[in-house]
Amino acid sequence: MARRSLKASILGIQKAKKAFQVREWTQEYLASEVGLETRQPIWKFFTGKPIERQNFMEICFQLGLDWQEIAELPTQNLPTENKQTLNDCWDINTLVQVVRSRRSEKIQAQCATMRLLDIAQPVELKDIYVNVSILNSITSQRWLDIFELQDLVQEFDYFGLGEVCQERVSAMLSVATYPKLMILGKPGSGKTTFLQYIAQQCNQGKFLSDKVPIFIRLKNFAEDATEIGDFSLLNYIIQELAYFDICDQQIQTLLAQGRLLILLDGLDEVPEDDSAQIIKKIRKLSEEYYKNQFIITCRIAAHQYRFEGFTEVEIADFDLSQIEAFVQKWFVNISRNDREKGQAKARQFMQKLQLSENQQIRELAVTPLLLNLACCVFQARSDFPARRVELYKQGFHILLNRWDEARNIKRDKIRRHLSLPHKVKLLSEIAAITFKQERYFFTKSNVRQYIADYLSKLLTDEVKSEVLQLSSQTVLKSFEAHGLLVQRAQGVYSFSHLTFQEYLVARNIVTHSEPEIVEQKLLWLLNHLHDPRWHKIFLLTAGMLRDATEFLELIKQHADGLVGFDEQLQEFFIWLNQKSLSVKAPYKSAAIRAFYLSLVLVEDLTLSDNLAFSLAIDPSVANHLAPDLAIDLALSRALSLSQTLPCNSPLERVFALNFALPDEQTLVSKPELQRSLQQLKEELPMPDKGTQRLKEWWNANGSQTWAKKLRFVMLRNCNIGHQWQFSEQQKKVLKQYYAANQLLVDCLKSSCEVTTFVREEILETLLLPVSRTSTYVLEDYKCADVYQYGA
Repeated sequence: MARRSLKASILGIQKAKKAFQVREWTQEYLASEVGLETRQPIWKFFTGKPIERQNFMEICFQLGLDWQEIAELPTQNLPTENKQTLNDCWDINTLVQVVRSRRSEKIQAQCATMRLLDIAQPVELKDIYVNVSILNSITSQRWLDIFELQDLVQEFDYFGLGEVCQERVSAMLSVATYPKLMILGKPGSGKTTFLQYIAQQCNQGKFLSDKVPIFIRLKNFAEDATEIGDFSLLNYIIQELAYFDICDQQIQTLLAQGRLLILLDGLDEVPEDDSAQIIKKIRKLSEEYYKNQFIITCRIAAHQYRFEGFTEVEIADFDLSQIEAFVQKWFVNISRNDREKGQAKARQFMQKLQLSENQQIRELAVTPLLLNLACCVFQARSDFPARRVELYKQGFHILLNRWDEARNIKRDKIRRHLSLPHKVKLLSEIAAITFKQERYFFTKSNVRQYIADYLSKLLTDEVKSEVLQLSSQTVLKSFEAHGLLVQRAQGVYSFSHLTFQEYLVARNIVTHSEPEIVEQKLLWLLNHLHDPRWHKIFLLTAGMLRDATEFLELIKQHADGLVGFDEQLQEFFIWLNQKSLSVKAPYKSAAIRAFYLSLVLVEDLTLSDNLAFSLAIDPSVANHLAPDLAIDLALSRALSLSQTLPCNSPLERVFALNFALPDEQTLVSKPELQRSLQQLKEELPMPDKGTQRLKEWWNANGSQTWAKKLRFVMLRNCNIGHQWQFSEQQKKVLKQYYAANQLLVDCLKSSCEVTTFVREEILETLLLPVSRTSTYVLEDYKCADVYQYGA
């Protein structure tokens, strides 16, 4: 007896869908052509569910199909030899090879290329992929409290905090070890790329060669499932294999014997409405067909449901060798026609990246996403931008919205209640509050309260506190999902990068609709001028202002105010100016003053001996130090060495004083100084006199006497070596003055918005006696603390 209902086979559904798409019909139109009152039977037909036999045949007729080729007919009436063919045409290993071969082009199409943000053309995966590592345990610091985490900041690199004391192992080794794996990672950490790489390696028989890779983007699956009303992952996989003429029994054989490598990418990208359904289907499939290998990727913050039997690992940040490998491949790939040029640009990038002034860029460039941004910026100018704030701004907005928008992912439902500008402003206020309180870490309850306070100001109607708290939790999860806030331990959060926190603090200062409020905040910021922790905030603030003139003048006046009322310090700066004017050197006047200021501070304040301040003002100082400066530098270093010789110094160290003094060639233009120094050299114990002569020299207080004579020669011939006898308070003030002026120069170097005239005026009047630079001195900035949350 003929069955009263029929359903389409997997292969039949594929053929029917193709015919349906060619006609460009809707399901409603097809239903009317068949004579049906609703489209429900049409939907069942395309999802493989049984429908009335007559309706089934009529649908096939309208689509121009033979219903017998579309229907799933019973196999019990097949001849015995046909059954045998279905089951035993190949052994399982041959079947795996055949299926992989048939689907090879499909896997290549899915996984062989990738798109990089801001790069126009797709990039071959093999040309950009870098072997990734995973953290062996993601729970080692889960139960640390907020104070223990704060201590870790002092001991470890803050930006590697999530990986402190955790072993890094090969990600491929983890895949080979664990049959069910949940790979977690930050936004842009390379989760999808890694899954594509696994699929390709398996497809080519280089890795897990006994399996058939099935690569599924869960976002796409959810969209297709919603359209056809079928969320069964099993049906999805069956249809995928049936399209390549793999029959149902062969598919069942592969599943039953665990020969599928099921790669499920982007669980966090599934729309919230479909999430529970997708999770349910993944769980069901992994439990029913437990012999197969499963890998799921998900952002850390979106990871809530734990699948039974799955091992959870986290993709580690790039280390320096991985950064270098990525950079090498990136620039070579971009310079397709000139490999040597790409390699040279990569070397240049790495050299620049490791400079001290690029520390913040290094701290960001630990994920492929943000490292790609740094490469794009460097490619355009062969250097990193002087206005670092633009790079940080781009990195921040990539995580907040651009990365998801580029892939058409709608991650949260708060957008209509909290627009993008409000998100940025809220994060800026959280950053400002916590940074001001010297807190890199904050509790979940605190951050939710900050969010609730902000939301309450946006809502016009009264809202119950429970609703506000619920909303604050939603917003917090959104910030986590975007990778801007990170849960470092149970209930303890921080910004994902200190650079982002600093950027947002500066943004909170400069972005206000009322200029008076901005001015008050700038005045308040000056209270932190002598706190090194705030120096990056000053640089970022200067870089964000539309016109930084007033801000820079405030810094300069504040610095001058430190020394303006001290007569002895003013005498010192009068000497500093006179000394700088007396030397011959092709440098900016301020650079020469900075040079001699550094020499004095090295001796009297025991600061580090370097020329960074002078070089910052005039880089040409590094090319070839002018003779006058070279002589004074050598004399100052020789004096410092003679004063620090211990009483039991070896003969070699005493003899080194000979080499510390300027050489004869440098002294050609100063014959009197040359004669005096030659006499001093002759007073030193010589190697051929042995240790006995050295002891006699020491017993006669030779070291101190020699140092005094050297100082006298320096004073008489070079006007350096003065003993200023600064008090402890004056030393403190001078250190603050030095640091403030160095910060001012760093702000100017950051390409802040000031006119050339203002820039030159500030530099020309730098480090001069106060009377020469200003008609007034700002008093101590003890203005009211206007820099508060919501100000």
